[in-house]
Amino acid sequence: MTREGVGMAGTDNRRCPRCKSDNVARIQWGLPAFTEELERGLESGRVILGGCCISPDSPELHCNDCGAEFGHLDFGWPFPDNSLRAIVYGAAVGDALGVPFEFRKRDTFSCTHMVGGGARGMPAGTFSDDTSLLLATCDSIKAYGGEIETRDMADRFRSWLFEGEYTVDGAAFDVGNATATALKQGHGCAGERSNGNGSLMRIAPLALTDADDAQIAAVSAITHAHSVSTAACVVFVHVLRAVRRGVSLSAAIAESVPDDQRFSFLRDIEEKTRDEIQSTGYVLHTLEAALWCALNTESYAECVLAAVNLGDDSDTTACVAGALAGAMYGYRAIPERWLESLRGKDLIESCLFEVGR
Repeated sequence: MTREGVGMAGTDNRRCPRCKSDNVARIQWGLPAFTEELERGLESGRVILGGCCISPDSPELHCNDCGAEFGHLDFGWPFPDNSLRAIVYGAAVGDALGVPFEFRKRDTFSCTHMVGGGARGMPAGTFSDDTSLLLATCDSIKAYGGEIETRDMADRFRSWLFEGEYTVDGAAFDVGNATATALKQGHGCAGERSNGNGSLMRIAPLALTDADDAQIAAVSAITHAHSVSTAACVVFVHVLRAVRRGVSLSAAIAESVPDDQRFSFLRDIEEKTRDEIQSTGYVLHTLEAALWCALNTESYAECVLAAVNLGDDSDTTACVAGALAGAMYGYRAIPERWLESLRGKDLIESCLFEVGR
């Protein structure tokens, strides 16, 4: 990469996340030299010019069919990365949208915008334990310069539970049973009945690190140590990483699903109807529901509203779906009115870490 022309090398296996078309063009940023290769790309529609000004939020691909722009440029130095901001705010906004509707049965309500109330009577824009623990994860990664330190993360999780750190109002609420038990006893719950979604909801920031599968599993195991939970977290991080590379979500799922019968349900997820998708607190239900919502919608807003309106564990489903939709569509795709209503934005900003590409 040079400042004379920033772009990606090719567009193989790149599909538009909005319309699923493979008719995409590479966006050429900066001041490129007009070579014969570039001119052929411009004439064929496989390359378009993006302009001189380049930022961390500049997209790398343009859909020639619907006009959507997506993907992330590969800069060669670390900087505050808007893809992390998109994932974290995407999760937080989805979480806050879902909080008032948690435990509500599907089709007994309709979420269309940010409201307060619900079973816990929280003000509009309040995020739950999902985002609090995701922020604690980010803050630990920030403190250790991008490294994964599970002991430090566990300490920060306990500070959230017992001291109200990483919360808007100074007190934790909506605490999962396995999470509370694990943090009190000092090790993760490994029983088959401890496969709630409490680690999946906070794992997304690891997609922006160099964490390997063992480290991803270890971060899950702070609270959720059963192999189903740890494997689900590995799958989700792999999907996020693939999407950030510009791979279509369908292809990202296909390349991320392990050769494990327990995850075979993801291989035909695109063929499933809404009635076949469950939205309980079981980790595999949450993973499937989040992926299904992203596959069957065409924007960040559509995705998180679809997740909330599945009902039951609405906040966590929308938190996980929101992280994925943030990665797919970018920070600017999150409706401004929802960002304005979101509480705790200063806290969120304080936890964001620099991302090395």
